[in-house]
Amino acid sequence: MTNSMLSLGAWIGGTSLAAISGAVTAKSAQQFYGQLDKARWAPPAWLFGPAWSVLYVLMAVAAWRVWSRHGFDGARNEFILYAVQLAFNTAYSWFFFVRRNGLWSTLEVSALLTAVCATMVAFWLRDPVAGALFVPYVCWVSFATALTVSVWRRNPMLLG
Repeated sequence: MTNSMLSLGAWIGGTSLAAISGAVTAKSAQQFYGQLDKARWAPPAWLFGPAWSVLYVLMAVAAWRVWSRHGFDGARNEFILYAVQLAFNTAYSWFFFVRRNGLWSTLEVSALLTAVCATMVAFWLRDPVAGALFVPYVCWVSFATALTVSVWRRNPMLLG
């Protein structure tokens, strides 16, 4: 059980590294997000941190489940997808909050959603529980995609 908990902790820590881009831009992101014209259904800035924290834990548990049953060699394609979606996840903050480019943010979050869905399906085929753990992430990124498009349309001058 101890090795199992240590490996789960490693997965959580490793997956959480994707949050670095969000953490680096957090202060300026909150300020920038506060300036934007947003739809009434847009969440307050304080909600993003807790939501993403939960999602990173769910992602990590899903990956850990697949890894503990199949290893890296047995689920190579699944972990390639996992790494790709983490890379897109990391890049979003840069496109939206640093570059402030609506078109590229929309393209990037759409690619993220595609990668997250592909990872969910691939994990589901290996372990249905692991796939199910990705469902909230798919929902959140779907929402983030709609929010990105909405914010870009409402703020063309701020989001080039």
